[in-house]
Amino acid sequence: MAETLRTDVVVVGGGLVGLSLGHALASAGIEAAVVDREEPQIAANDAYDGRAFAISYGARRILDGLGLWQEMGAHATPILDIRVTDGSSSLFLHYDHREVGDEPLGHIVESRFVRRALLGRIRDRPRLRLVAPESVTGLERGKTGVTAQLSDGRRIQARLAVAADGRGSPIRRAAGIGAIEWGYDQTAIVCTVALARPHDGVAHERFLPAGPFALLPLPGDFSSVVWAERREVAPAMLALDDDGFSEAMTRRFGDALGPLRVVGRRWSYPLGLLVAERLTAERLALIGDAAHSIHPLAGQGLNLAIRDVAALAESVVDAHRLGLDIGGTDVLDRYAGWRHLDTLALLAVTDGLNRLFSNDLGPLRIVRDLGLAAVDRLPALKRLFMRHAMGTVGHLPRLARGEAL
Repeated sequence: MAETLRTDVVVVGGGLVGLSLGHALASAGIEAAVVDREEPQIAANDAYDGRAFAISYGARRILDGLGLWQEMGAHATPILDIRVTDGSSSLFLHYDHREVGDEPLGHIVESRFVRRALLGRIRDRPRLRLVAPESVTGLERGKTGVTAQLSDGRRIQARLAVAADGRGSPIRRAAGIGAIEWGYDQTAIVCTVALARPHDGVAHERFLPAGPFALLPLPGDFSSVVWAERREVAPAMLALDDDGFSEAMTRRFGDALGPLRVVGRRWSYPLGLLVAERLTAERLALIGDAAHSIHPLAGQGLNLAIRDVAALAESVVDAHRLGLDIGGTDVLDRYAGWRHLDTLALLAVTDGLNRLFSNDLGPLRIVRDLGLAAVDRLPALKRLFMRHAMGTVGHLPRLARGEAL
């Protein structure tokens, strides 16, 4: 007979979100098996996907509480200021971290360093098991537990299953959970650029008619670019040689940091919005992109997912300590209720801002520019927006408050 593995929680998807949840549960004494189709060595490769993530202050607290931040932080660049502009307008919104305290607003970390930290700490978690490269071909859910069928014939039995298998989530679809989704007429172009002048820890978000253009500080005189371009235009931009591509970027961003020069490869990703109609089903919870996918402007996608991790881990750990069923309805209802408002609010804000700014309509442009300038001159409102961006507002999990899980 095929081998049967037994654990408390089986997590389908071993990307940044799924592995973070595995670490959170294992750190609190709950056995977790994380199944991922990717070979771990490939996922930690320098050229895996080219992305860099904005880790908010609140998300950093969560990762620090799990013992994961120290290694990531060694390769992180603090965000000291954020400058938001609407094209070439002279009006802008400026966030200065000193207006809300001594801590940076967040940090920028390349994806490869986040993955390496998550994979490297597995050996320190005896209750965490990474099953990879492997795929889940079926998931049976019942009143007392779940059974995940693996492609090699093995099975994993657990009390709770978690879908962290991405936007297309086969687990979500198999559970009959629908999703509201639509695509934007935009493609994200991602790359690293060398700067002619120091970035001084400033993150730039420049809204252009085709979509936002973000320049995020990296160590040294480098920045990560997240450039949302019209879907029909993006292939032509990607086909340019390095000089032509660098010139196109500089033309869009301006000369505030001198000419931008692309370094290394370029990646592209289609952009869209998705929100699951429910976050739970019988003995199943959704987290990360399986539950929601948002526009990358403001860089809040991973932060939203890390808050999912902290909230679900806390719900499960509290039930475990009370001797309750960790996959029971009460636990799942607590998690779903906790995450509902935060998710919908951020989806609405990012979608609304993208629609408001991704055009060149004269009347709207005037309203937008006056709005940015007005917020910049209202300290109380600006500080509230900054705290939201830092992830320090709302019903926060213990880890996000700097407390132990």
